[in-house]
Amino acid sequence: MEKRIDAWLSKLGYATRKDARRFLKYNELTVNNERIINPSLKAKHEDMLLNNEPLDPKSILILMNKPDRTICSHKDDGALIYNLLPHRWINRNPKISTIGRLDADTTGAILISDDGELNHKLTSPRSNISKIYEVTLADPLKGDEADIFASGELILRNEDKPCLPAKLTIIDDKKVHLEIFEGKYHQVKRMFAALGNKVEKLHRLSFAGLSVEDLEEGEYKFIKKDEIKF
Repeated sequence: MEKRIDAWLSKLGYATRKDARRFLKYNELTVNNERIINPSLKAKHEDMLLNNEPLDPKSILILMNKPDRTICSHKDDGALIYNLLPHRWINRNPKISTIGRLDADTTGAILISDDGELNHKLTSPRSNISKIYEVTLADPLKGDEADIFASGELILRNEDKPCLPAKLTIIDDKKVHLEIFEGKYHQVKRMFAALGNKVEKLHRLSFAGLSVEDLEEGEYKFIKKDEIKF
């Protein structure tokens, strides 16, 4: 689909429509190998190169291994997760957002996208998306945790409905992998608190079947929708 070049630049966050002409003066944008300086001309996304590189994708979908002490918010005084991304992405329209959130002290798999429909689908309470966490505990396991979590009968404080059945895999007496299929507020921490234990460290190994095993903290990669396990 053809669109005005200033509209493409604005949508993808490179420059506002007002600043597009100035942007084209200092950056080389070509359409089918012909340099363009008039932002009102129309072109297809796939026909354009910016400084000899393809334009950013029309839609962003990335998997990040979220570092410790980063915040999943657009407005905060702390270290924001979005600061780890190219600055122009912050100016995209529609805006990029994390799909769900992780606490500041929780690391691991998180999706970031500008696809609002996908965001809603993955965060809906009815989605039953798999989330697998590596949990480091303050105290040794008592031995009945796996059965209690799997029962689907554990009711968290200030909740009316029990948690969905969850799968606990024991690594050692203070480290486990926990797979849950919902996203209650601080759920993993509250599940162990309900059994008299405390989570010392929390790392999300995978989200919707997407693992961050191959990513260092702070690294991210583009993924496709068909890689997500609904």
